[in-house]
Amino acid sequence: MNIDLIFRIAAVGIIVAVLNLLLSRSGREEQALMTTIAGLVVVLVIIVREISDLFALIKNLFGF
Repeated sequence: MNIDLIFRIAAVGIIVAVLNLLLSRSGREEQALMTTIAGLVVVLVIIVREISDLFALIKNLFGF
């Protein structure tokens, strides 16, 4: 596991948290919710890509 993956997920989390706080304070709760959902989708895409690479590595390791 690469430490870069953890930093990317943490960076997305920090950016989403700041945007959520700013939008909530300005009275735009709907946009804050959409920002949070978009951040979650981005992190899920990153994780799914890494899991896909893991399965490809296992498949090559066992020769399937």
